[in-house]
Amino acid sequence: MNVLLLDAGSVTQIPLWSMIPFVLMLLMIAIGPLFAEKWWGKNSHKLTVALILGVPVAVFMIRNGMMARLEEQLLFDYIPFVVLLLTLYVVTGGIRLCGSIRPTPEINTELLALGYVMASFLGTTGAAMLFIRPLLDINEKRKYKVHTILFFIALVANCGGLLTPLGDPPLFMLYLRGASFGWFMSLFPQWIFIGLVLLLTYFLVDKFYYSRKEDKSAFELPETVEPIRIRGSRNCLLLLIIVAAVAFINKGFIPQMAEPDAPIWLKYLREIVLLSVAVLSYRGTSPRVRFVLNKFSWGPILEVSVLFLGIFTTMSPALVFMEQHAADLGLIHPWQFYFATGSLSSVLDNTPTAVAFYSLASGLQESVAAANAGVSHGAFMGLYFVAGVPEVLLKAISIGAVFFGAMTYIGNGPNLMVKSVAESRGVKMPSFFTYILKFALPVLLPLYVLLYFIFF
Repeated sequence: MNVLLLDAGSVTQIPLWSMIPFVLMLLMIAIGPLFAEKWWGKNSHKLTVALILGVPVAVFMIRNGMMARLEEQLLFDYIPFVVLLLTLYVVTGGIRLCGSIRPTPEINTELLALGYVMASFLGTTGAAMLFIRPLLDINEKRKYKVHTILFFIALVANCGGLLTPLGDPPLFMLYLRGASFGWFMSLFPQWIFIGLVLLLTYFLVDKFYYSRKEDKSAFELPETVEPIRIRGSRNCLLLLIIVAAVAFINKGFIPQMAEPDAPIWLKYLREIVLLSVAVLSYRGTSPRVRFVLNKFSWGPILEVSVLFLGIFTTMSPALVFMEQHAADLGLIHPWQFYFATGSLSSVLDNTPTAVAFYSLASGLQESVAAANAGVSHGAFMGLYFVAGVPEVLLKAISIGAVFFGAMTYIGNGPNLMVKSVAESRGVKMPSFFTYILKFALPVLLPLYVLLYFIFF
């Protein structure tokens, strides 16, 4: 089976086997910790695997006239992605929530709820990096805490970012394509439904562990209770600068950034600002707060950068395959867009996945109308259009891309970062497949299916 790619007037055949390196990259992430834990634990070895699998893909794309596509993938997707993660990691690494707090189910649930709300305004990456450390600190003496990190990934690193274009990159791309900033607030019913159900589920699970399996004497507060306060508070201001940079330094607000002859500093103006913020944070934060209290290390961000270098490179043929065959898939109905976007967002980067399905939906106006003639209520809501596509399809794409990112560790960038930070603090996280089999499939997937039947 081949894919026809139109590039500069020529037709290039992309064989299906070109996606083998991407499959192998996913398999290494999944089985590496299981069969070669010590070897795979070194970031230098992860880099070796990423290069061994990625370089042949890069050579293949260059030789087949897809140099521009590869550049877009690495220079304008991967680099901004890593720079944003790095900046958020450094800035949030300088914020410390101090105080005497008992790790009760009520406290943990409140912290997850706060992170869930903030994810739509700080972005899932910013909220995840801001709240994961205090959550780990509070639960340091808890024996059973893996479930807390898993629900944190679902709630804060993914589902919480649905309400604004700042919440998750795929929503920002849809915003740039015509969906108004306020339109995403129309997804509030789905956002609050998932949030409440997951928080309630977590509270009941944590209550069970806390009441029946934990030694609560280990959580007694000391005689001298330390009041709750924030150290490194200047980094909170830097977080606001990061949000403003992501929101306003882009091609939508500065059209000159998109011009082919734009100077390199203008094309990467946002990244320059973000790196400057990272430097200010690193140099302006007390070493005691960053390195002693927060136990800051470069390992987690290096691990994510290396792994996603391999993922972004090797998945290029897979994205081309999806784009070229999307029109042949016969997608018309909301459930098809919802589950197709969600399924691919679980294993591919959810931003290009959402953009690909948006492009498909934008060409379906006539076929959707014909297939649903006479429908004035229900799933299609009178075929009201937003950003050039039926609103119900845009909702399906948005929700599928954001929520299903929690189905695997690689579904969204913050997932691996949370996992890596937790492991650096001694939490033994489940493997790739164990996460899917024991959390994503039994807990998340039924909830996502139920959401579809309620709201579509």
